[in-house]
Amino acid sequence: MTLAVLDLFSGIGGFSLGLERAGAFRTVAFCEVDPFCRRVLAKHWPEVPCHGDVRGLTGITADVVVGGFPCQPFSHASSGKRRGTADDRHLWPEMLRVVAEARPAWVIAENVAGIGRLALAQVVSDLEALGFAVATLVIPACAVGCDHRRDRVWFLGHADRDGEPVRAVHAEMAGLPRVGPEPRGDRDEDGLSRRMDRLRALGNAVVPQIPELIGRAILAAAGAKENADILSLESRAA
Repeated sequence: MTLAVLDLFSGIGGFSLGLERAGAFRTVAFCEVDPFCRRVLAKHWPEVPCHGDVRGLTGITADVVVGGFPCQPFSHASSGKRRGTADDRHLWPEMLRVVAEARPAWVIAENVAGIGRLALAQVVSDLEALGFAVATLVIPACAVGCDHRRDRVWFLGHADRDGEPVRAVHAEMAGLPRVGPEPRGDRDEDGLSRRMDRLRALGNAVVPQIPELIGRAILAAAGAKENADILSLESRAA
């Protein structure tokens, strides 16, 4: 079993790198507007097409749709005015449209912790309206061994209303540690030095180890459900 991944707001490929490390995930398309990031993606995934503006993306199907939709509307950083859904950089509706068209089995989305009061409930409600069972988790970078905290909200959606697979993934990820070191004096909360953080490709990237763990949990949950379905059919046949 190999799951086809559509990677939106791809940046330098942190989502795809993590999922491919998990095994049984293959990225079939990227979507990224930044020229530098597009060059990075082309270097490491030369065979994978990279689309531009998500607002023009259509006609792609995938088993998994992932994306860290732009955080500026929700970020506490100085560049973000926290205008939430009123910000013209609020592109969650476009990601939702792509999800509706792609009809994936899984959706994985990521954003800053500041999304909590501004749009978290809307994202969950939108996915549930499409028939996804949804779980949310705050997973910091320190949960996967990084030396900085960097809290991020992760949304897990599974197109199965019984919710068993998404609950299994949620339970596994909930066991990750939540307490880590405070940022060092010369670093910001994302763990990068203040000078390095000016390189947006790094500052905006997801920590690949987190989607890797989510990917492994998805594969384990999918395998367990498949085995349970087979046993159920065998018992009925008997």
